[in-house]
Amino acid sequence: MSLSIHTKVFLTLLLACVLVLSGTQAFVHWSLQRGLVELAEAREQARVEVIAERLIEIYAREEGWAPLRASPRLWLGALLGRDWPSEGRRGGPGEGARPPPWARRFIGAHHQADGGDGFVWPPSPSLRNERRDQGPPIELRLMLLDADGTPIYGRPELLPDTRRFPLDLDGAPIGELAVIAGPPVAELADLHFVERQGGRLWLIVAAMLALAAALAYPLSSRLIRPVQDFQQTARRLAAGDYDARVAVAGGDEIARLGRDINALADALGRNDRARRQWVADISHELRTPIALLRAQLEAMQDGVRPLERAEVDRLHGDVLRLSRLVEDLNDLATTDLGALAYRMQEIDLAEILRENIDAFRTRFEAAGLALVFDNRLAGRRDSGSAECAPLHADAGRISQLIGNLLHNSLSYTDPGGGLTVTLSAGPVGGYRITFEDTPPGVPPEDLPRLFDRLYRVDASRSRHTGGAGLGLAIAKNVVLAHGGTIEAQAAAAGGCAIRIELPTDREGTS
Repeated sequence: MSLSIHTKVFLTLLLACVLVLSGTQAFVHWSLQRGLVELAEAREQARVEVIAERLIEIYAREEGWAPLRASPRLWLGALLGRDWPSEGRRGGPGEGARPPPWARRFIGAHHQADGGDGFVWPPSPSLRNERRDQGPPIELRLMLLDADGTPIYGRPELLPDTRRFPLDLDGAPIGELAVIAGPPVAELADLHFVERQGGRLWLIVAAMLALAAALAYPLSSRLIRPVQDFQQTARRLAAGDYDARVAVAGGDEIARLGRDINALADALGRNDRARRQWVADISHELRTPIALLRAQLEAMQDGVRPLERAEVDRLHGDVLRLSRLVEDLNDLATTDLGALAYRMQEIDLAEILRENIDAFRTRFEAAGLALVFDNRLAGRRDSGSAECAPLHADAGRISQLIGNLLHNSLSYTDPGGGLTVTLSAGPVGGYRITFEDTPPGVPPEDLPRLFDRLYRVDASRSRHTGGAGLGLAIAKNVVLAHGGTIEAQAAAAGGCAIRIELPTDREGTS
């Protein structure tokens, strides 16, 4: 059975309350019992001290233990703190107090003669355990020893497990009181008090648990309410509603999760808009040349246009441009997905630059444009033997990058101008390559968008070459794959400057 988060939070809070209250009840009960034990021990200690004082007074008055040994009544009187009257005589004031039940057994007629053979102390187990709901009182657990350790009132077999309290008269030892160990709480009232308090504690625990359950349920509902909102928003996002947002308040983990969900919704919305724009742009770029090809072919079929070699060559050129557009779209898609195979190896960046520039030089001259290679690593322009610039990169992709940028300048630079390619050391290591051409330039507000797919500045850049606006987007993907950066700036010569920085310490994978 799967439990909801609400139920799990509620049960967790309730379990925490159960553990806390149970632990508190156990601790309070233990503390109460411990306190009663300490109280009983303190009362027992005080009782033993009082009896010890009486015994010392008797020893001093009688000048020894012999009278006490011969008179059990005197021993009982010392234990109970009273003098028992003789048989047939009513007690005087203070002497008529009724003795405790256990003491009346020792002052009957068969024990009136002091020193009777029937007197045994402590009494038999049956007498000591007569009241089974409590232990024997302290008086029944006391034994008296003389200075030599000989029992006056006591049993030798019970002495090993007793506590001893010395009796001293004027600094001289006269004997000891031996106390037999008893239950922790010997008083019946104390036992009843512990039982009553234990029952009340459990009632308090039950009441507190009921209160905790009553509070935990709405509290758990309040805690999971944001989670339910997150779930609702996630469902809307999954359904394509990228305007869905969650309300965020506070700075805890749930609030941070809400902000992350909102950021995810923003990213999904941007990606969806980019995807729609991407599809629209591709459709537009493909529709126009296909429509032109269709119109021309239909015109030839209808006899409006003659089927001549020049017309076929022009159609072939349109097909080639359409083919280049499809290839560029494929390259861009694969670079976006990281699907291009990069074969990283040690290359000479300066040599690759020189080879690509030399390959384009004739085309630049035919267009009336100057092409200059400034290798600042070598210290001179158009150096035939460029300074070596080792780089761990894919030579084919670097050539594609350079070719795209050279073709871009060739297509959009006005005749009479030119392009300067500069290779220099980067500010923090690596290399910097700068492509700086002459007018027309790019408006400052359009510079950040130059690397967007299918983006062209129509007001200042000619489209007569049939470029699809994908070259710079592909160039950006290649640079990023090599761990570098690329950006567009206004050139000092009036055109556009593309600056690339490539690190030398990036290790690639094949």
